[in-house]
Amino acid sequence: MQFPYTRPILAIFILTTLAAPSPAPVHYTDITLSSHVNFVNHNSPTSQKYLLEAMTGGVAIIDFDNDGWPDLFFVNGAQLNTPQRDDAPLVKTGPEFWNRLYRNNHDGTFTDFTVKAGLQGQGYGMGAAVADYDNDGFPDLLVTNYGGCILYRNNGDGTFTDVTKKAGLHTEGWQTSAGFFDYNNDGKLDLFICRYVQWNFAANTFCGLREAGGRSYCHPDNYKPISNYLFRNNGDGTFTDVSESSHIKASAGKALGLAFADFNQDGWMDITVANDSFQQFLFMNNGNGTFTETAVIAGTGYTDDGKVFAGMGTDAADIDGDGYPDIVTTALSNESYAYFRNNRDGTFDYATNGSRLGEITRSLAGWGVRIFDYDNDGENDLFFANGHVMDNIHATQPHLQYAQPPLLLKQESGKFYDVSPRSGSAFQRNWASRGAAVADLDNDGDLDIVVNNSGGAAYILRNDGGNRNSWIGLNLRGKKSNRDGIGARVTLISAAGKSQHKMVTAAASYLSSQDRRLFFGIGTEDHVKEILIRWPSGIKQTIANPAIRQILTIEESAS
Repeated sequence: MQFPYTRPILAIFILTTLAAPSPAPVHYTDITLSSHVNFVNHNSPTSQKYLLEAMTGGVAIIDFDNDGWPDLFFVNGAQLNTPQRDDAPLVKTGPEFWNRLYRNNHDGTFTDFTVKAGLQGQGYGMGAAVADYDNDGFPDLLVTNYGGCILYRNNGDGTFTDVTKKAGLHTEGWQTSAGFFDYNNDGKLDLFICRYVQWNFAANTFCGLREAGGRSYCHPDNYKPISNYLFRNNGDGTFTDVSESSHIKASAGKALGLAFADFNQDGWMDITVANDSFQQFLFMNNGNGTFTETAVIAGTGYTDDGKVFAGMGTDAADIDGDGYPDIVTTALSNESYAYFRNNRDGTFDYATNGSRLGEITRSLAGWGVRIFDYDNDGENDLFFANGHVMDNIHATQPHLQYAQPPLLLKQESGKFYDVSPRSGSAFQRNWASRGAAVADLDNDGDLDIVVNNSGGAAYILRNDGGNRNSWIGLNLRGKKSNRDGIGARVTLISAAGKSQHKMVTAAASYLSSQDRRLFFGIGTEDHVKEILIRWPSGIKQTIANPAIRQILTIEESAS
């Protein structure tokens, strides 16, 4: 049973309330067909094996009409020619190349709202980021592309306006993941944009076997690294490029994935970046407008034997329940996905092998990733969207395959267990997956999954059974802090005294933007003792004895 969404008039209000059935196994149902989401990614593959073809595209969760129901945005490619010239613009020659926006109809179906919203897009798309950067109450949208980003301002009437030039966002190169966060705690959301490698069509050298069907996409080792962008929000609709003054520009890499977290719990948001076959980055916020890249010292730069790996998607959250966020990053087949466990002293342990993550993921190539509690038992689990980068990988490595199944791992006492075989038929199918996002699409208290697949149809998996365990959802609204509450740290203390820790952010996975609402599973407990919130402004707020099985909107208190 679901209640309609109501705009907040008090600091806390109820969105949904459900009865409390007994716990049962969770099953994910593929509802793509019935949802009317018919998006197909067109990466425009050519005989030239342009590296660009293998990398798109992302998916974003955006409640663009503020009705309380998450909508979906998919990023698409553009027409590529054979050969493709660098002075020829990449264009979306037809509707099949458009980016797509789908409005949530509240009944399990979606309506294509792309044309009405004006979000067909331009150029060869990569990823998307969502946030209310101007604090007007409506979420805005940034789309990254090969060649430059596009910032769309939400007009509040179902339409968007391209304000990139007006906002002062001048960007170049191959952009990938992006995210909004308030790095200086001034109440205005800033913007971080990843860039991949120094690549262009003229530099697309021949790689692979010189035989029919033997050409392959070149390894990133063939291209030089490049630095990322950091833009400071000026509060007047414009941004200033502070990449150099913040010391972000000093670290050139091959960035694909991005996540934010306060790793040392000092009140300032830090940045973890997944680099492809390059040292991983960990930018620690110094609290004075600058960052220090500390990955090697902290232990997140390499594997435990000092090797680089193909970091693609990444996420940061508290996995082991100690209050400090950990890091999970995907990798290529014949490597292992990385789990860096936070030691709470500025260092991390490479916990990949001890957690069983290494042995489970050895043959897979991961992109989208999300740390979340899929069964609401109070412990964080993992989802991975997989697929090899080489569409002809079987020619040189017959034991590997291009299209691969998704992976769902349940976490118990610091170890991961593959529950995919019992979680639905979708986990037995193969895709060339890229971006992935997690959201409560039907507002029933358990988290659903959306995946964008390279050169194929997207899919949506509905969580059936996760809400049999008790849960509570939080939708934070900043006042002195940024309106989205991004960067707020929340601790939930259950009736039994168990603590859970989460932080509001939408940036995670690969090229994608997540549901920024927080969902806490509390298992078989029927009561929450209190919720403690530390807003980016420094304001601390306590919610005592909130009723469970509902989504609360909590507005930042005045003091």
